[in-house]
Amino acid sequence: MFKHIWSFRPLLMLTGKLVRLLLIASLPALIAMPVQANPQIKDDAMAQRLIGKHALTLQWLGTGTLRDAGSAEVTAENGIWHLTGRQQTKEGYVTLDGRVTEVDATTFAFTGKIITNVSYINQGKDCLRDGDFTFAKKANRKYWRLQQIDNPCDEAADYVDIYLR
Repeated sequence: MFKHIWSFRPLLMLTGKLVRLLLIASLPALIAMPVQANPQIKDDAMAQRLIGKHALTLQWLGTGTLRDAGSAEVTAENGIWHLTGRQQTKEGYVTLDGRVTEVDATTFAFTGKIITNVSYINQGKDCLRDGDFTFAKKANRKYWRLQQIDNPCDEAADYVDIYLR
């Protein structure tokens, strides 16, 4: 019975070599995979204020008051800080989806997608922004404002604001 196992030995040796070759060949792809980590925190107090739920507004939507505000939330999961949010009114909507990469005393950096849709801007079509963005809190304002205000799809300035809790 055991003598038959030895007849498979060359096949087992070949299989082992193939597995090693496949692992070595895939190493560059594994090394190139982005490592996601906690955001860089430069101000602990502001970082604590950022985690949680917030009001979200785009000035074109609703009456321009917090009564019409949507909701944004920053959650920490497995070392990643996710930022998601949505405001929707009869005029349109704004959505945020991505991750926070840095927090300091007055700003936070966000990598992800922002979609705006306003019935009378860009012919009522979605406008997608995808990349790295900065939200800043200036002077005594009670919100962080998106600093890249130029709408890339139309000649408009979009004030996307996330309000402190």
